[in-house]
Amino acid sequence: MPLDQLPKEARPREKLLARGASALADSELLALLLRTGLPGRPVLQMAQGLLDEFGGWPGLLNADLPALAKVKGLGPAKRAEIAAVLEIARRSLRSELQLRPVFDAPDRVKQYCRLQLGDLAHEAFAVLFLDAQHRLIAMETLFRGTLTQTAVYPREVAKRALELGAAAVILAHNHPSGVAEPSRADELLTQGLKNALGLLDVRVLDHMVVGQAAVVSFAERGLL
Repeated sequence: MPLDQLPKEARPREKLLARGASALADSELLALLLRTGLPGRPVLQMAQGLLDEFGGWPGLLNADLPALAKVKGLGPAKRAEIAAVLEIARRSLRSELQLRPVFDAPDRVKQYCRLQLGDLAHEAFAVLFLDAQHRLIAMETLFRGTLTQTAVYPREVAKRALELGAAAVILAHNHPSGVAEPSRADELLTQGLKNALGLLDVRVLDHMVVGQAAVVSFAERGLL
């Protein structure tokens, strides 16, 4: 049903203003961004279709602009708004991690890693470089691999840590399969990096394994 035919209290904008953003369904939030649908396809239906097609918010927000450009009804303005929402989320989380120690916001670290890596079609290995107070200096993707594996070189991680003056790091990589369960190879890699960086007095605080629906922390599992 077109928005203008819905009861006023059921329209997304009015509902948000009256009850807060948390009261809206995912499709209603996206409909506010899209604003208009297509002939014969109201905006709420279009919004739900987009979420279904891309696998929910994570898939949609991590979709690149060429993929969005293939969707009928997503013109340049709407594509730009979706990309802007993702960038706002990233910058907000990054700013928070830069202002206070990561141990004060472990869930934010997981969210940030998921936003950066969660829906990549290839495996990528990133490092969060931290200062002596464990505040974020930078998160950089150092290695990119295939669908199933990535070659990681401890020397390059150590070199970049020294260049940035990092006192500690959090490792992060994704599983394109969507399953965040660490493998034995992940455990061996973590231990190797921990030993190599330890020689430089750079601590490995955690290793995040990122899937589509979850992020597993080595520290929380007692694997470090």
